[in-house]
Amino acid sequence: MSRAHGRLAVMLAVVVLAACSEKPQTNAEGVKHDAVPWSGTGTAANTGTAFSAPGWKVGEKVAWEQQLKNRAQNGQNEYNKD
Repeated sequence: MSRAHGRLAVMLAVVVLAACSEKPQTNAEGVKHDAVPWSGTGTAANTGTAFSAPGWKVGEKVAWEQQLKNRAQNGQNEYNKD
């Protein structure tokens, strides 16, 4: 009976240790750099969609940053809501 327990313990140890291994996560194509966020959301370059905020000028970094400030202050600030 002790041999069966020993084999069971060895098999359990192998399963537990196998679960701890991890395959390397490499990207064969290298690093993919995304476009800057203010470049637009449409399929063509520098185009917006129906989901773009009104008043946002596509492709302008300053307008993008201003839109984010307005959104954070007016739309997401619970103290300003009535």
